[in-house]
Amino acid sequence: MCEVDTMIPISRTLRQGTPLVMAILLASCSGAEDAREPPVALPSSATVVEGVGDRSAAATGDATPTVAAQRPAASSGSAAVTMVSQPAVAANPLDAQRAYAYLQQICDLGPRPTGSAAMQAQRELLTKHFEALGAQVDFQRFEIRHPRTGEVTPVVNTIVQWHPDRAERILLCAHYDTRPQPDNPRVPARSRGTVFIGANDGGSGTALLMELGHHIPTLQNTALGVDFVFFDAEEFVFNLGTRVDRYFVGSEHFARLYANEPRSFRYRWGVLFDMVGDRQLTIYQEKNSWWWRDTRPLVEDIWETARELGVREFIARRKHNVRDDHLPLRNIGKIPCCNLIDFDYPSAPRNRYWHTDADTIDKCSGESLAKVGYVVLSWLEKLPPADSE
Repeated sequence: MCEVDTMIPISRTLRQGTPLVMAILLASCSGAEDAREPPVALPSSATVVEGVGDRSAAATGDATPTVAAQRPAASSGSAAVTMVSQPAVAANPLDAQRAYAYLQQICDLGPRPTGSAAMQAQRELLTKHFEALGAQVDFQRFEIRHPRTGEVTPVVNTIVQWHPDRAERILLCAHYDTRPQPDNPRVPARSRGTVFIGANDGGSGTALLMELGHHIPTLQNTALGVDFVFFDAEEFVFNLGTRVDRYFVGSEHFARLYANEPRSFRYRWGVLFDMVGDRQLTIYQEKNSWWWRDTRPLVEDIWETARELGVREFIARRKHNVRDDHLPLRNIGKIPCCNLIDFDYPSAPRNRYWHTDADTIDKCSGESLAKVGYVVLSWLEKLPPADSE
């Protein structure tokens, strides 16, 4: 995961000093949600979204989730008291231990930056895994210049297709590259390392899709095809705090090809998984995903599915304006895509493991991966066929 915007529109409007601005600020402090289009949009030029310089990414957000049960007031009578509670978590078909084992396999490869031998090994691992499950695996290959050396560097998006003949499709995606180096100033000097494993940021979405792949062949919804896409070069970034390096290179390339080349299919919805392995999982509704009118129904459906299943780690409140792969997918490819991300890693209000050498597998949980996968699998099974929309 790359960037989060904090307070950009407010900093602009404060300089105007109008009463209307003050009214808006007061309303926001009282919990009002902004239903307008997001103030930060993806540029229309070939450069997608680059670094904004501020790496602190302080959380801007909302109250903690409500408790699971409400205790009624004490009664002097002898009548029975009825407890009102959230739905119990239903039986989850996803295997948490297996998902964690996949994450371990990925982390054992070491850092997996774009163009590295470890990235190639990961690609071979995924190809073998998904072909054994009956999927069709293809690749989008192109080249970029290395931000530091200028050398030609290969970039490869991996595309896994289930029922490739179906014209109506769902896109489930994650980036599978890791940052070339950690942002070491974020951790104490005594714990600074030289590598970035990216267990949560880069590894968790990949491991989740590996586990989810066991369940797509038996998906009850037979009207839709499903694509897993693993984006390369999401954060092939060396020059921190500058506008030299580009983010989202793989997803931008994918989105442009989807938008401009002839095709016989369309993506009805897209779901991006990023940083979904946190042991202390909390997934709020990412603000861009909510602000966009074409993706808001998707967000509502997924969180309603989580509520029905009793998965309380999905919290139906807006938090974090995140710059991630869903931006080019939606703004360039016109694919309605939401971002499932836990940007409180390990927990609010701090995000201290993000982009540091502390992002290791011991901070992650197979249960978290299985819960996120269960919600999305159940949502997939509820989707209506194309001719019913």
